[in-house]
Amino acid sequence: MGINRHSESTGITVVTVDYPPVNAIPTDGWFAIADAVRAAGRDPETKVVVLRAENRGFNAGVNIKEIQSKPGHQALIDANHGCFEAFAAVYDCPVPVIAVVQGFCLGGGIGLVGNADVVIASDDATFGLPEVDRGALGAATHLSRLVPQHLMRALFYTASTITAQQLHHYGSVYQVVPRAELDAAAMEVAKNIAAKDGRVIRAAKRALNGIDVQDVHRSYRYEQGFTFELNLAGVADEIRARFEDDLAARKAGE
Repeated sequence: MGINRHSESTGITVVTVDYPPVNAIPTDGWFAIADAVRAAGRDPETKVVVLRAENRGFNAGVNIKEIQSKPGHQALIDANHGCFEAFAAVYDCPVPVIAVVQGFCLGGGIGLVGNADVVIASDDATFGLPEVDRGALGAATHLSRLVPQHLMRALFYTASTITAQQLHHYGSVYQVVPRAELDAAAMEVAKNIAAKDGRVIRAAKRALNGIDVQDVHRSYRYEQGFTFELNLAGVADEIRARFEDDLAARKAGE
């Protein structure tokens, strides 16, 4: 359980997220993702990073139970800092990052995928931000990199999900394949990139980030400010408690 980093083949570093059963990431996990991606980018032999996950889905966002179990706001602050670091590590990685998404990609998962360079998804993958249903805000910055503005707003306000096929239509998901073929498809794209001259690939990453129209770091920090405001006002605690009660009731009825 945790974060694993290994070299798959020449020029390709694979970072695997593994927090069973659903990859609800604890605070330390977000920092570990950041550390692994940054370490991969620092390796002069790396030309591309593949960010993938084990378990039922790619990412279920932050571990809400961890936040609720600790008094005060420090757990929330730490989780937000961890998310910021992980998202930034993907965006600032000196080489392209391929996000490999199966099942569900929620909350903080959108931050990782939205900041990635290439997205490969399984045909059962869905993407969404349930933040408003959890008393929080955030990652609209990254969702807006995946879908047009008005669709992003509708998805955000309603906490709805969108399929991999729909994102493929918008061009933000590069390929949609059966889950059994997901890793192979990602490796094929990674090998294509790794076959290029690493000096050119690293220059290209810097150039593409340099012409980006949005400062993703500042934009996400601005969003985080409203999450803190909702928590200070007590709104978030009330909604998260209601969410946990609903989960408990559903489990009791199973």
